[in-house]
Amino acid sequence: MDLGSLKVGSYIILDNEACRIVSYDHSKPGKHGSAKARVSAISVFDGSKHNMVAPVSANVEVPLINKRTGQIISISGNTLQIMDLETFEMFETSSMEEEIREKITQGTEVEYWKVLERVKIVRVKG
Repeated sequence: MDLGSLKVGSYIILDNEACRIVSYDHSKPGKHGSAKARVSAISVFDGSKHNMVAPVSANVEVPLINKRTGQIISISGNTLQIMDLETFEMFETSSMEEEIREKITQGTEVEYWKVLERVKIVRVKG
């Protein structure tokens, strides 16, 4: 996808990290060059900030976000074992935010995102 077609709230891959764009600014084309875009984005997984300056016509990678539903099978420390409710696949993750961690118990249904072979719990259902 070209950088000029993205906007605030879109997702982009910066530094091999899936990020959500929080600020997007572009300049006019000058006498000797093309228009430039300045992008600031926050990582989906660890919250780190990433910046990018590139021509508006530059091609960038956009992640495919697979939004799924799963059930918590077991909890051991920070690691959760989750079963997907459609494919019945079992996997483990520890990526979630603090306010979600407090609401999770065994048997709870959660919505999780699978991005770039990594999994993050986004919200507790119900």
